[in-house]
Amino acid sequence: MKKILTLFAVVGMLVVQGCTTNDDSNYVDTDTDTISEVFEVKNVSFNSGNGFETMINLKEAIFDSDVVLVYRLSGQLNGNPIWTPVPHTYYYDDGTLSFSYNFEFSKNNISVYMLGDDLNSVTGEYRSNQVFRIVIVPGYFSSTLKNSSYLEVIKALNLNESKVQNIQF
Repeated sequence: MKKILTLFAVVGMLVVQGCTTNDDSNYVDTDTDTISEVFEVKNVSFNSGNGFETMINLKEAIFDSDVVLVYRLSGQLNGNPIWTPVPHTYYYDDGTLSFSYNFEFSKNNISVYMLGDDLNSVTGEYRSNQVFRIVIVPGYFSSTLKNSSYLEVIKALNLNESKVQNIQF
């Protein structure tokens, strides 16, 4: 009988033994595997031969939650580049639609293309030797980011010109 009581006592202690709900350890959630990236693609030309589209292949696949932002170098102001967010539409002086730049992306590549009624009539200034900046934004950061200004995005992501990677096209 004493052995059975001892057995019940041991089993009872094991059953009653539980985990504590006090967690006194300090946990810091640091994301060390997700980084923002900036790529520059130069000498992009749009013509009927390439369907007014260019395909940019990424060296490494991006995560499903990441967001891609594309900017086109549209000019200079006081020696500083002007980066226009894509999509962007240009109109004729009479107000009719002329053409627009747009993009789509997947985990492995980015397609930048032009849309319009008569793209062959668009001047070379907008079709030849274009420069694009592509910003990969980690998904956790994208909801707090205003993506209209290239400079604001770069500042928010703590990137600078030295971190821009050139993609040979």
